[in-house]
Amino acid sequence: MSFKKIIEPLKDNLQQNGITEPNPLQTKILSKIKGGKNLFVIAPKNSGKTTSIVISVINKLKEAFEDAPRALIFVKDKEEALNLAEIFNTYKRGTDLRVYCAYEEHNLELQREELYLGTDIVIATPKRLNRIFYLNGINLNKLQMCIVEDAEFLFRNNNFAEVTRTPESIGRCQYLVFSDKFDDRFERWQDSFMHLSETIKMGK
Repeated sequence: MSFKKIIEPLKDNLQQNGITEPNPLQTKILSKIKGGKNLFVIAPKNSGKTTSIVISVINKLKEAFEDAPRALIFVKDKEEALNLAEIFNTYKRGTDLRVYCAYEEHNLELQREELYLGTDIVIATPKRLNRIFYLNGINLNKLQMCIVEDAEFLFRNNNFAEVTRTPESIGRCQYLVFSDKFDDRFERWQDSFMHLSETIKMGK
């Protein structure tokens, strides 16, 4: 997918940040993501995985809509959540899309209240997302995209199990997993909610 096929504000923001055409990874995956495909994207660091997430989410959601989030992105910790939110804020300029971060270091009750006010994109650590969900603090019924950034962190501190619970609570949704390497444990997801997925690999 060329950048000609993305919404104008996003295209303008990419150009202002020196990105005028897709890199090799984005050339491979952006059209598949736009088409709704479930993907495991395996590529080395600095290959454009995070930018691909941001481009795909903004281009799909386009503008604010109602209160329930339509994209959920799992990250390792508070630092990663805030970093990703900053990138979203750079590239969503000119849209009214709302981004919210949920992580352990923030007051749980306050997060529930803030999410109730409405958001489009939630960037969350797995444990905090599940705590909020089981307290009826977030509606996942409108999710269109569920994404894991830098999925290596899943295999520490029970995060894999926490993320695996999420599809049990939502309906039809697109799943995207970005990682430096493919882990055999991902095959459990291929056998359940990602059974029609495709794996895209880029060499180092």
